[in-house]
Amino acid sequence: MAPQRKLDLDPEVVRRARRLAARAAEPIIEMARTHTTVSVERALLRLAGLQGADSEGRPWVNHLVDAVRDQVGLEHGVALPVWDALARGPHASLAHLARDAARGRISFRIPTGSDATLATGAARGAARSGIARIDRRRAERDRLLREIGDPAQPWVYLIVATGDIYEDIPQAQAAAREGADVVAVIRSTGQSLLDFVPEGATREGYAGTYATQENFRLMRAALDDVSRELGRYVRLTNYASGLCMPEIATLAGLERLDMMLNDCMYGIIFRDINPRRTFIDQRFSRQIHARAGIVINTGEDNYLTTADAVDAAHTVVVSQLLNERFGHEAGLRDDQLGLGHAFEINPAIPGSFRLELAHAQLVRELFPDAPLKYMPPTKHMTGNIFAGYLLDAFFNLAGVMTGQSIILIGMMTEGIHTPWLSDRDLALENVRYVRDACAGLAEDFVPRPDGFVVQRARQVLSESIELLEKINDDGLLTAIAEGTFGVTRRPADGGKGLDGVVERAPGYLNPAIEILDAEDPHADRAERLEPDKKEVPA
Repeated sequence: MAPQRKLDLDPEVVRRARRLAARAAEPIIEMARTHTTVSVERALLRLAGLQGADSEGRPWVNHLVDAVRDQVGLEHGVALPVWDALARGPHASLAHLARDAARGRISFRIPTGSDATLATGAARGAARSGIARIDRRRAERDRLLREIGDPAQPWVYLIVATGDIYEDIPQAQAAAREGADVVAVIRSTGQSLLDFVPEGATREGYAGTYATQENFRLMRAALDDVSRELGRYVRLTNYASGLCMPEIATLAGLERLDMMLNDCMYGIIFRDINPRRTFIDQRFSRQIHARAGIVINTGEDNYLTTADAVDAAHTVVVSQLLNERFGHEAGLRDDQLGLGHAFEINPAIPGSFRLELAHAQLVRELFPDAPLKYMPPTKHMTGNIFAGYLLDAFFNLAGVMTGQSIILIGMMTEGIHTPWLSDRDLALENVRYVRDACAGLAEDFVPRPDGFVVQRARQVLSESIELLEKINDDGLLTAIAEGTFGVTRRPADGGKGLDGVVERAPGYLNPAIEILDAEDPHADRAERLEPDKKEVPA
């Protein structure tokens, strides 16, 4: 990573920003700890091994959770009623139970006494088995990184998404051979609004490929093959957002994905998912990511596609600080926080590149141990492909100069249509040239102490603190409702999915959450779980 402290940021100012972010996040964390959702409960069943769908494609996990909810509610979770029904009935598996529940043949109850003890033990055993599978996949990744080799940063990140998993695979392998270190398979348009996860291999996605467990398995196996061929481990990315965020995160852990897009507010602002549903789902999903060793990618770059990249620069930093706090509380380490930002300042503004350097260096210094994901220009790309190619080169240069960790390649026709394969090849050539020609340039880039880059960075940090103070006064949900991030207004009780939110009752049981809250075999969580409690100065 690039040498730090080039901006000479006041450490107390940085600590103040983090304390304010932690304080702003605390009511949201408490809400997530005291509520559940239909997708969190379905994720437990997926961890326990329940797969498949009926003849119309409706997953059995949906049938089972809906049946429990209709009969006894979800306030106590699905674990007690489901494993109690398994103990009382002749069903050999969750799959058999789900089929009978879908036909209305099962009577669920909230067990008590010895029956509750029996159901609790069985549910905990099933959850432990699922988490153990995730642990094994994580260990498998660690082994492959040692045996095959881990490419040096910055990692080149490239998107593949034809809609057909069997077309995606050869394109992803070709991209890896051309230099991609990370392959992202974006989801079919609108999947984030589906309150179920499709089953099986899919070939009919639109502007993306459906995120399914089988598609994850197929692509991971294909990238393992090309990784061995190339002698470097190629990472796989998908998207854990939308109404099925906890389930997709669980499937990603089970199939050894390496990165997942997972932002604290993206689904709220850009997909109109209810804020409460999003934050509750996200805590569980990030706990799974932490356990699986998955790096999350946050989506602050999206704010700059709707808001001005200069005026709204501080909202990016505020969101990054919030994402960091939510991530730490859920168990993510710094090296799993792929915080996002973007090269989106209007190139017609005099000194635009200096502004970009100031913003990028500020983020690099605020989060020195995070694998930052730097996004290319899109908002100001036009039909002038030559100007676009030059702008992408400047983006690559800024990424190298400021020590960014993950660079998503920019394509010169991205602003006018889905880029051609030839554009992808040219984009890879562009980033390879800049990365190789400017290797080590971050060591030599040291802005003047009283110069424009330093002063601009400090200004953005100061504006971030002012915004965090306002958020602490009004509340994060109010800030979102007022359009603070990405301009779009999203009220706390609006959007999709609120009907899937349930407040936990005394005696609520989700053994997966119990395990994930109690165990962290990979790192010391003490510092993450206890934010700086020093009083914030007035």
